[in-house]
Amino acid sequence: MREIRPGLLPDAIASAYEIHNGRNAAQILAGSYPSEWEDVLEVLGGFVLRRSDVVVAGGRKSNISDGLDSAFADRGWSERQVTYKMSIDDDVRESSTHKIDCYKNRTGLEIEWNSKDQTLVRDLNTFRILFDMQILDVGIIVTRSDHLQEIFDSLAILPRLRAGGAGGCPVLVFGITRNLYDVNS
Repeated sequence: MREIRPGLLPDAIASAYEIHNGRNAAQILAGSYPSEWEDVLEVLGGFVLRRSDVVVAGGRKSNISDGLDSAFADRGWSERQVTYKMSIDDDVRESSTHKIDCYKNRTGLEIEWNSKDQTLVRDLNTFRILFDMQILDVGIIVTRSDHLQEIFDSLAILPRLRAGGAGGCPVLVFGITRNLYDVNS
């Protein structure tokens, strides 16, 4: 993991999230994709982990994921399905990645609130494939951090990221910590 230079992250975000900067993802976002970086900082800066969203019955998508998706959609991010074709002579093969939750200008963002380990593996693999194909320059994952262990079972994304699960793709991870938890909402 790379250090994030001072001043690149607002103090409020740095203190509210467990942040892991793989292959200088934060520097790439801030330098090459300043509009997308600003979107990320604004959405995550306004996020509150509400008790009412945590205790609500499950379904297809949690209120937490849905709220974050909506906030990014309001800023022009959209869900995308990537399908690619390869051919050797007349033999054409087509393959699809899973859908990316939020995509904008060569930046992919996955919201993994209540996911299993294989989902994180899938996300990192998709980032790797799209990076290798020069479709994606940086990936972002927003998930719950190890600090929420007392509230939830935690996800172990770091071993996968450190082991190179995203290949060469720079990946920035924001782990939602208990500092964002509002027990009264």
